[in-house]
Amino acid sequence: MQHSEAFVKLVNDAKTRVRQERAHDTKRRLDAGEAFHLVDTREESEWSAGHIPGAIHLSRGVIERDIEKSIPDKNAVVILY
Repeated sequence: MQHSEAFVKLVNDAKTRVRQERAHDTKRRLDAGEAFHLVDTREESEWSAGHIPGAIHLSRGVIERDIEKSIPDKNAVVILY
C-alpha cells in the first residue's frame, strides 16, 4: 500500500521523537520506581482479562482523542504497550 505524502511526512516526523523500548527495560523502570505513564493500548476485553498494575487503558481507537485528558503534561514520559 502506498501512503499519501502527508501521512509519510507525519510518521517520519513522529519517528524523530518516539523511541522503542524492550519490555525488560520497561520492567526495570517499574522496579526502579521511575516516574512515567504506562498506557495499555489493547482492546477493552484484553485490558479486562489482565493488565500491568498501574497502567491506564487508552485503546488505539481513542488514544488520540483522550490522551490529553489522561496525561495533560506534554513533556511527560509515556510508554505504550
